Amino acid sequence: MSARFEGTEKYIATADLRIAVNAAVTLERPLLVKGEPGTGKTQLAYEVADAFSAPLITWHVKSTTKAQQGLYEYDAVTRLRDSQLGDVRVKDVRNYIKKGKLWEAFESEVRPVLLIDEIDKADIEFPNDLLLELDRMEFFVYETGETIKAAVRPIVMITSNNEKELPDAFLRRCFFHYIKFPDRETMQQIVDVHYPGIKQKLAAEALNAFYQLREVPGLKKKPSTSELLDWLKLLLNEDIQPETLREKDAARLIPPLHGALLKNEQDVHLFERLAFLARRENRG
Repeated sequence: MSARFEGTEKYIATADLRIAVNAAVTLERPLLVKGEPGTGKTQLAYEVADAFSAPLITWHVKSTTKAQQGLYEYDAVTRLRDSQLGDVRVKDVRNYIKKGKLWEAFESEVRPVLLIDEIDKADIEFPNDLLLELDRMEFFVYETGETIKAAVRPIVMITSNNEKELPDAFLRRCFFHYIKFPDRETMQQIVDVHYPGIKQKLAAEALNAFYQLREVPGLKKKPSTSELLDWLKLLLNEDIQPETLREKDAARLIPPLHGALLKNEQDVHLFERLAFLARRENRG
């Protein structure tokens, strides 16, 4: 594939992220992307597929997901039941094989993007159980005796929220990139892409409040990029003025519509305590 990923109109990709995507494509290795929740890890796969005009196949991993499900599942129970009912379909075992996402990707005649999303949610053996298939781009179906080989090698993108460590053998086979939290300049570009008509005064005050909030010591969950964008949408909808965000009144330490930014009661209580202490200091 000669095309290179340069970001898209809707997705601001930093230089190091563009380099990582293109390096993984060139090396034909899975790209393992880590970073804070809400930094655009999952969205990156959608944008890469869009940039390369490639079909996107998504496999969202859960705590109960097994690696075998990505290859195929054989429904022996239904086949047994059908045989007892005299169903003619039982003669062909293929009628009871459900193709997984890897099989789907391997069958694609056009080079697809395969997203394995939140791989760290599954048990520790999950990544190791996929090593051979991702290396060789093939797997064996025992029930039919056939080998499924990738028609074209997919671009494999894997996301992780760092909930658990991934095995070394798996990491060795990946190209790794950590999406750093966007700096002020990058965040301004992201805001401009999502809200092109936003008044710069409001955007500036909102970014000030947002980054100040992220720096508060003891915060359990720092607000992310996606939460900032939600908050801005509300500010615009409610026609909140820039001056409201700039107020340093102790009673207004928590920004308006803070439910878009603070996602647990501990963090709300933390701000309430800070506001209480600030009011007490002012009285003194």
